[in-house]
Amino acid sequence: MSRHYDCSDPLERARGIADAASCLRRGEVVVMPTDTVYGIASDAFTPAAVRLLLETKGRGRDMPPPVLVGSVRAATALIDDLGPYGQDVIDEFWPGALTVVCHANPSLAWDLGDTKGTVAVRMPLHDLALELLRETGPLAVSSANLSGHPAARTVEEAEAMLGDKVSVYLNDGPSGGGQASSIVDLTGTLPKLLRRGAISESRLRSVCGVLLRDELLGDDDDELTDDALAVQEAAAAEALKKEFGAPGDAQTDADKPADDKPEDDKPADAVDFVKDSGDEKADAVDFVKGAEDKDAEESPAKETPAKDV
Repeated sequence: MSRHYDCSDPLERARGIADAASCLRRGEVVVMPTDTVYGIASDAFTPAAVRLLLETKGRGRDMPPPVLVGSVRAATALIDDLGPYGQDVIDEFWPGALTVVCHANPSLAWDLGDTKGTVAVRMPLHDLALELLRETGPLAVSSANLSGHPAARTVEEAEAMLGDKVSVYLNDGPSGGGQASSIVDLTGTLPKLLRRGAISESRLRSVCGVLLRDELLGDDDDELTDDALAVQEAAAAEALKKEFGAPGDAQTDADKPADDKPEDDKPADAVDFVKDSGDEKADAVDFVKGAEDKDAEESPAKETPAKDV
């Protein structure tokens, strides 16, 4: 039976975050608010938990979930290279409704699906979400809905679709009210827009100076309806597959389905880097505990949050 917490009450909020964090460490899934819509979350470093997230939504490995982080420092630990434009867009739009696709840090052991060595990362502009992320570390988070259905903007909408498959529901009132996060691919020489969203193409271009547009997007830069958003999500997934290879391509051991590996079969270096607060490297401790990056997190919001994680 799922447990519900009304996070408008300080005591319930504290209990809910503690319960959710405990469930996530056990490999379960929870529903959490973000600045866009409600998301379904799992531990990004537990393959069985990510698999459960995808199964709960009715998605396959060809649509891997993005990763939400509680600090810029945590994001940079996941990313191999931000490229020449990454730091500028992060400084301008984080925390907020921008997802960046980058090459993943090759030293990390995880299985988000058929990512082909990339990771989509975002830092949300939402106090409760950031509090949970700093407690748990990076989470794999996708919109809290069944695949093909509109994203949930309330806990009630999420529960109507996901039911008791979710261990904990954190209710912080209506979440978001507009568009999805914009998705920008930073893996190439020039940044490329993979999905339009809350941050306009012109605004992104004003920071980057140049911004390619995936051919599947078309020429319009209008606001998206729910139906159009579903089309954009499919287009973004198709663009990622086109750029990095389709499911079924030759896989490394790390890319193979989690069923081929024990749930706890994680190389020691990744476990130490992400989980061991006694690691000699200061960055590992900061990464686990979601240490504050005050310069980024205390900057005023520059964009109205919108819809989808």
